[in-house]
Amino acid sequence: MTPSERKERSEKILKEKGIGINPNLPLIEDASQVKLRSLDDICKRAIAALLSTQAGIELSENNTDQLGFFTGLMQHFGVDGCLNAKEQRLISGKGSQQDAVDVVWEYECYWSLLWALGIVEDITEANAICDCTAAIRAVSQCESFDDFKSRCSLRSTDDILDMLDLYYRYHWAVVQNEHIDKSCPVGDLMGEVVFERRRGLEWLISDKDDWHDIELHT
Repeated sequence: MTPSERKERSEKILKEKGIGINPNLPLIEDASQVKLRSLDDICKRAIAALLSTQAGIELSENNTDQLGFFTGLMQHFGVDGCLNAKEQRLISGKGSQQDAVDVVWEYECYWSLLWALGIVEDITEANAICDCTAAIRAVSQCESFDDFKSRCSLRSTDDILDMLDLYYRYHWAVVQNEHIDKSCPVGDLMGEVVFERRRGLEWLISDKDDWHDIELHT
């Protein structure tokens, strides 16, 4: 699918959902212009993100004694060296309250990765938070990193760009509605869910290792 065909497809979905459309938004990259991250890297980021969100939830409830449990799991799965800056601060006990909030919201970034890995069937709907039980089970049922990886089937670059283009246009409508023009329709989109899932999708093709460093322009 060409970038213009991808845009046309996304706008058709937006129209069906009653979501505002900006026909002047730029086209996203062609598949030939992007380099998708490796299956290994995506699997490691997914596991690291999930365990970090779980640690963030425990810390937000002042259960600091659980940190050792999650750092142990990170070592077990071999992802303790794959944490981003916010996750590192949180796990080391130096994270701020905002770090904890931001890391817990990574659940939705992680959900995008599970979709890209073929574990989650579809993320076209962005009207509710992810299925947290299924999100946890995707890793907790695995005995090792290799076990998790063996259950994954990475989607094509074209499929990932299709979904990214849709979330890019979802994001524009949400930002327009929240900050510029309240009359811009957003259907039943949840803004934070859209934002974080787009972050995960953008990371798949970004050259920035820390997804909090990715600028999500609209």
